[in-house]
Amino acid sequence: MAAMESAWKRAKRALGMSFCAQPPRRSTLDDVGDSFSDVRLSDASLSAASSDSGYRALIPTTPTPTSSGLRVSKCKARSSKRTCTICLGPMKPGRGQALFTAECSHEFHFQCISSNVKHGNYICPICRSNWKEIPFHNTIPSLHFNQPKATPRGPRSGDLMTIVRRVDSLNVRHCPNPSTEPGLFNDDDAIEQHIPTTNKEHQFSSEQKSVEIKTYTEFTALPQSASREDFSILVHVRAPRARSSPRAPVDLVTVLDISGSMAGTKLALLKRAMGFVIQNLGPLDRLSVIAFSSSARRLFHLRRMSDSGRQLALAAVNSLTAGGGTNIAEGLKKGVKVIEDRGYKNPVSSIILLSDGQDTYNVSPNTKAVRIDYKSLLPGRYLPVHAFGFGGDHDSAALHCIAEVSGGTFSFIEDEGAIQDAFAQCIGGLLSVVVQRMRVSLECVQPCVSLSSVKSGNYASMLSGDGRSGSIEAGDLYADEERDFLISVKVPCTSHEETVLVQVGVSYKDPVSKDTFTLQHNMVSIQRPHNAVLETVSIEVDRERNRVRAAEAMALARAAAEKCNLTEAVATLEEERQRLAKSVSGQIGDRLCLNLDAELKEMQERMATRRRYEVSGRAYVLSGLSSHSWQRATARGDFTHGDSLVQSYQTPSMVDMLHRSQTMTLGPMHPPVRPARSAGKRSQHK
Repeated sequence: MAAMESAWKRAKRALGMSFCAQPPRRSTLDDVGDSFSDVRLSDASLSAASSDSGYRALIPTTPTPTSSGLRVSKCKARSSKRTCTICLGPMKPGRGQALFTAECSHEFHFQCISSNVKHGNYICPICRSNWKEIPFHNTIPSLHFNQPKATPRGPRSGDLMTIVRRVDSLNVRHCPNPSTEPGLFNDDDAIEQHIPTTNKEHQFSSEQKSVEIKTYTEFTALPQSASREDFSILVHVRAPRARSSPRAPVDLVTVLDISGSMAGTKLALLKRAMGFVIQNLGPLDRLSVIAFSSSARRLFHLRRMSDSGRQLALAAVNSLTAGGGTNIAEGLKKGVKVIEDRGYKNPVSSIILLSDGQDTYNVSPNTKAVRIDYKSLLPGRYLPVHAFGFGGDHDSAALHCIAEVSGGTFSFIEDEGAIQDAFAQCIGGLLSVVVQRMRVSLECVQPCVSLSSVKSGNYASMLSGDGRSGSIEAGDLYADEERDFLISVKVPCTSHEETVLVQVGVSYKDPVSKDTFTLQHNMVSIQRPHNAVLETVSIEVDRERNRVRAAEAMALARAAAEKCNLTEAVATLEEERQRLAKSVSGQIGDRLCLNLDAELKEMQERMATRRRYEVSGRAYVLSGLSSHSWQRATARGDFTHGDSLVQSYQTPSMVDMLHRSQTMTLGPMHPPVRPARSAGKRSQHK
């Protein structure tokens, strides 16, 4: 009963509605969860009015309590007679839209309800009664609401053939049915080829500035008689700010778990979150949705999110029902196939993968060892999969593995009500890509100076055999996103007053103009006085060194915990916390050091017992490792709160999208997110 009340409270809080004080009886919880999806997704359909430039929050119709659960107000009931409850479009004669009246007397647009039926939903969206006869047609044409010629109600012949079939003649299944899909997913919508003119003599306009490069040396001076094997240099790069127009269009595939464990409130929250994603994609962005349980099915092809595209996408998502097992690999394979087979390509491509359960088809239930090589399911080229573990029973090891090998991030949605915010943060980044294929080059200038190591996290780095040159493949950057790389060089003794250490360069591609830019930074050098000088270490270098060491401690603690040695894991984290406190930046109360200490402490608490580590500790640690290794924001813990200590990598575009999500939710639990960058490590590079 306590678990049921907790789920009820989370749903109530997330959906931002006023419900009855007492939780419903167990037998009606799933039904209530389904009704949430109808109300909430309808709000998502109205929000923003298909606008790409803004997002307006709408106050949802508040259900009122009854003895049997919840009911919508009478005003809402009256308006539903004039409005299709699936797309919220008007249902009036003369609108050029066929109407379907079900045997339960409820009316819908024929195209909307037939799309619902096409995806396996054979119950009335309003009264939940089972239908014996359903509308059906082979293709779903575009929606038109403003045709000049009136259209009679009910079935009609002509350009749209209405077919009513008995439900018992169809194979009704919860599991996705891939048998009706084409063998090749090259049926994606065509894209508009909009190539902005570029003045090659003025590569960067006043709006789009180039990538910013800064370097910091561990010390500004080193005595001539001294030599160092690991002198540290911090290379800091920052992407340009977001364009007002145009931005790079996105091809997004969402791979969604609809297994039996997603039934009820979870599925309702997922539908609401997908409604938010659909409403915030632009007309040049394209979306495809894969649903998986025991098998996987493509709900619709890679479709442009025009007005009609959004309506059809919303109807398809709203038709989802839960049932079956959890086959993550099948869902992932089908999502990759959509990207691989497409006939057209937008500049930015990504997959969002969400699951709430253990991979019952590819991972042994008795061990955490991953059976399948998920890397073999991914293409050889760059295609980030951003994985989301939903709730406390998901397969965090498998999802983290998929994210790591693909170049994506892993997020832990501990509070089920935060799923929309987690998706919002993710697409806030994806819709603001301004740099692609960034490569940082390092060249030693003076003889006897050589590179000894590069700390670049998950970004691939290379050093030449003689250590005279190196490079880092830094991938794609969102607007205003930053990367820090810690370089170690060998510095010899000298008789000169200055030693030039390295020259740093950056090359990258603009995703909109497709131009490639190459930037050369000034030489990095230090002074070489005759006598020793008293100097404290650079705060910027010390701060980055702390971040790298903290991430390494997290990885060591996780390895110990997986071997059931929680005592060693907690001790490793405690040792790192003490080292942080003694560091130069830690002693002055640096914000990043405080954040790292709080994160390490949280991990210690989640490793207190084996049970807690299994339920939430593993996922929390893996999400933290993913965030630090890619230097990109992930969802975990209290990431949605304005005073959260895990917001170090959030960009302004992510914060803006989070604010839109929380404005739409209208719930009291989420205060608007404030950018944490002003107090974090990023701002202090300025």
